[in-house]
Amino acid sequence: MTDTLRERAGQALRDRDPVTKAAAVRTLYQEAMALPDEQLPLPPSSVESVPDPGRPASPELVAPKDVPKRGPATVEGRAAMAHSFAHIEFNALNIGLDACYRFDDMPADFYRDWLSVACDEAKHFELLDGYLRERGYAYGAFPAHASLWETVFGTEHDVMVRMALIPRVLEARGLDVTPGIQRRLAKYDDQPLIEILDVIYAEEIGHVEIGTRWFHYACQQRGVDPRQTFRELLQQYMAGRIRGPYDEVGRKAAGFSDEEIQDLKDMEADTLARLEGK
Repeated sequence: MTDTLRERAGQALRDRDPVTKAAAVRTLYQEAMALPDEQLPLPPSSVESVPDPGRPASPELVAPKDVPKRGPATVEGRAAMAHSFAHIEFNALNIGLDACYRFDDMPADFYRDWLSVACDEAKHFELLDGYLRERGYAYGAFPAHASLWETVFGTEHDVMVRMALIPRVLEARGLDVTPGIQRRLAKYDDQPLIEILDVIYAEEIGHVEIGTRWFHYACQQRGVDPRQTFRELLQQYMAGRIRGPYDEVGRKAAGFSDEEIQDLKDMEADTLARLEGK
């Protein structure tokens, strides 16, 4: 029997080579756009936990505290920054594949959306890897950490939790910090990296919007309030980890309401008050 598209997404998720993984996801997305709706949600014969998706032997994965801190004042420092971004984008490529592979009983457009996200993330990774190679480096040249995928792995049991925490927290955090990073890079006239971040920022708004839309869908299916549910999930999974600044323009474009942004600020203030009271 021919493997379903979702089964092949799981195979691509386990592929260790970034080049073949990126090629596979583009093929899957093209096929998903051509397939009728009834064929897209077909589940794999079995869905397995993926505590460690396919990735190359390098970079070495270390604890977040052990990743060397480098500023943008030198070529090597900016390469290290670009490498950290490339690592995030490679993980995000795997996140898109995993969402397509893992979650049953979603509409056909859910699977198309997450394969489209994976295609964008593959492009982002390639842009950053190209930047590194032009400067004598490549993906794998610097240590990285695995904490992003640990959070993804912790949400594999529930599509509503995944949609809340990965695009609406971790990817949205990228929107928050990118403008400040670009201002720092401008001091050193690194226009190529700034322009790559322009591309990533614009497309990440769309990814966060996709997460918002499917989070709202899951909440509607379960008859729960999205704002209250998001707050509860943040308290359950991200207690003490909500930090500003908040890119309100980008977040609103991605589907956040004014009330949700205020909730984030209130949660951060509550955490700081508790810490100051200790």
